[in-house]
Amino acid sequence: MAVNRRRFLIGAAGLAIGGATTSGLAGCAPGSSGGSSQGGGGSSGSGNLALAFWGNPVRNKNTQAEVAAYLKANPKVKISTQPGEFNTYWDKLATQTAGNTAPDIIQMDMAYISEYGDRGALLDLAKYGVDTSKFVPGTVESGKINGTLVGANAGINSAVLFASPKVFEKAKMDLPDDTTWTWDDLMQVAAEVASKAGVAHGVASMFGSDAFFGAFLRQHGKELFTDKGVGFDNADAQAWFDLMVKYQKAKAIASPQEISEESSRPLDQSAVVVGKAAMQYYNSNQLEAVNAVAASPVTMLRYPSLTGKATDRKAWYKASMLWSASSKTKDPEGAAAWINWWVNSPDAAMIDLAERGIPANGELQKAVTPKLSKDQQAVAKFIADIKPELAATPIAPPPGGGTLGAVMFRHQTDVLFGRTSAADGAKAFVDEVKSNLKV
Repeated sequence: MAVNRRRFLIGAAGLAIGGATTSGLAGCAPGSSGGSSQGGGGSSGSGNLALAFWGNPVRNKNTQAEVAAYLKANPKVKISTQPGEFNTYWDKLATQTAGNTAPDIIQMDMAYISEYGDRGALLDLAKYGVDTSKFVPGTVESGKINGTLVGANAGINSAVLFASPKVFEKAKMDLPDDTTWTWDDLMQVAAEVASKAGVAHGVASMFGSDAFFGAFLRQHGKELFTDKGVGFDNADAQAWFDLMVKYQKAKAIASPQEISEESSRPLDQSAVVVGKAAMQYYNSNQLEAVNAVAASPVTMLRYPSLTGKATDRKAWYKASMLWSASSKTKDPEGAAAWINWWVNSPDAAMIDLAERGIPANGELQKAVTPKLSKDQQAVAKFIADIKPELAATPIAPPPGGGTLGAVMFRHQTDVLFGRTSAADGAKAFVDEVKSNLKV
């Protein structure tokens, strides 16, 4: 099954979990494993563990190799893997949880960690020995729900724009200075490069990104979510929609029809990949996957700021994904031991490298960097370079908040097509997001 780019932007699109989730999580169903094992990464133990994850061929291969390495060091442990596609992963996980067959170890996403963590469905990892003491600042908080560590950061990424040097070359333009540009500068560059290069999108998929909307809010002193719920109001949402309309009038973004179609295109047909966009929103850890199918190599650019100073961007280290465990697993020590090994062991890091993002463990970052591919080294450098631009790590979306991206995309489409005004679209968007929250 081809994975469209909205689903490929793991954790960024805020896809709905599905109807089974609420009822499934309400019961906090037990895990499927049996036996017991000793805590601590790399320790010998006994138990049968089920491990669920979504991925791609490279991640699938890496994960199987990691499991094999762990089992070699822990011969009494048995781990059965449940690889899947992001398209169907969350419905399956909700169904498993409802049916008392939740996997012991769960690859988790920021959009949904509160859905499970708030209902007590995830294990307290710190209690069972998962060590985050060597994680770099700003990477542990992503996995904490109500102060409890229920997810261990599996890799760092950041929201970025991928830019096509070939398209800029065709337009006879230099790549922009991403340390000094504002949102208006991006609009002007996007409009100019689209016109001169004859491409549909100066910048594609930016306004459909809840990550970029979150960045815009943070630069205005707001957040997507606070501990009280939605962290922005109608006026904030309208400002984002107004900016989108401004970009449209400047021809910095494509027609609403093209934008709508772009959201469902397979990765190998996305705009920047095939040369129909000069720039496009992605997450930094996706550089290698995109370049593997791109007509010509792309590079990374920071998103803009209000002031034209990169240090005012209010950036953050986003967990590309996390490792969690079922709170009802019959082998909590064993599940936690595997997670602890994965996030802290050089053996695991040397297998996965940066496929799931740059390791959160600072020592492992240094260890794996020389082994990274050219694209992964570029990502590692980018992650290091933006350190002075970081602000506080946003909290995870509360239960029901993982749908924000999809809800925003639907209402912004209505605005772009002229079916509603920016003001009315913003109000409908905010109202729906609030109504979706289970708080």
